[in-house]
Amino acid sequence: MTLEHFMKQAISPWMQEGGPDNDIVLSSRIRLARNCADTPFPIIAGENSLEKICHIFQQSYEHQTFQNYEDFEFILINDLTPIERWVLVEKHLISPHLAKKVQNAAALISKNEQVSVMINEEDHIRIQLYFPGLQLAKALKKAFDLDDWIEEKVDYAFDETKGYLTSCPTNVGTGMRASVMMHLPALTVTKQLNRMIPAINQLGHVVRGIYGEGSEAQGNIFQISNQITLGKSEEDIVEDLQSVVQQLIEYERKARNRIIEQSNKSLEDRIYRSYGILEYSRIIESKEAATCLSNVRLGIDLGLIKNVSRNILNELMVLTQPGFLQHYAKKALTANERDVLRASLIRERLQLEKK
Repeated sequence: MTLEHFMKQAISPWMQEGGPDNDIVLSSRIRLARNCADTPFPIIAGENSLEKICHIFQQSYEHQTFQNYEDFEFILINDLTPIERWVLVEKHLISPHLAKKVQNAAALISKNEQVSVMINEEDHIRIQLYFPGLQLAKALKKAFDLDDWIEEKVDYAFDETKGYLTSCPTNVGTGMRASVMMHLPALTVTKQLNRMIPAINQLGHVVRGIYGEGSEAQGNIFQISNQITLGKSEEDIVEDLQSVVQQLIEYERKARNRIIEQSNKSLEDRIYRSYGILEYSRIIESKEAATCLSNVRLGIDLGLIKNVSRNILNELMVLTQPGFLQHYAKKALTANERDVLRASLIRERLQLEKK
């Protein structure tokens, strides 16, 4: 397996599987932050220390299989072109922060792209595990298994009182971020989500954009995650987040029903106009494409559009991002060239779906 394996398809294999509440919840993720004991953390470490961490992971885990996660590929970030880095960011296999690293940063990615381990990002080790739909408890159990597997060969920095030690104080304790990616078009259009966010924050959770901290929400897709990592067990954190997410699912479904009851023709018009734009546009910017894709996905979920699958929409959300477009074109593109290619790829993909 090579880097090209991760570049070929916009949609990761695990995303093609169904999951609970997948009309609203796109994915569940558990991320564990860990550091090696007796080694300076990445924010102050010298290059020799960071190189040693990379060497441990390449020697111990490259091409290994753990449970049903096969053939982990070790990828040095410095060996990637800028476009290749951003493709991995757009697929959520690495973070934007890791993509900007110059020396001794790496990723260990399973063949099915369900697991990625970021090496020498903000912490020495960041384990990420994804599941489709709302499956936080299952993701947590698998993340614990992976954590134990890595700890067999790595001595973690751990304090009996504080828990796992991390570069950022907000991660100390469990070192865990649990997050759920949600499609919330009805709550967004009715402006209910803006009123809910302060209450969500007060419960110890945060609402972010599609690429996490500091990113913008695109296509009415939001990431809901825990803020508190100290003073609670991982299971309690996941249980609390699960409760918030289930309430949001309920509110989103109620909002969708109200829109249908109160302005059905207006809703249908917006959905079919969006479908028409995607099917016939010759130039389309990323923000407009994301909005139209969101509207069409809502139409699929409501049963108004029957000839397009959710997976196609998931695929196009990634395929039409700047990094993937330039990888597809095999060259750097201007903003206008990306807008032209984006429209062309969307038209082509929708036509294939009809055949």
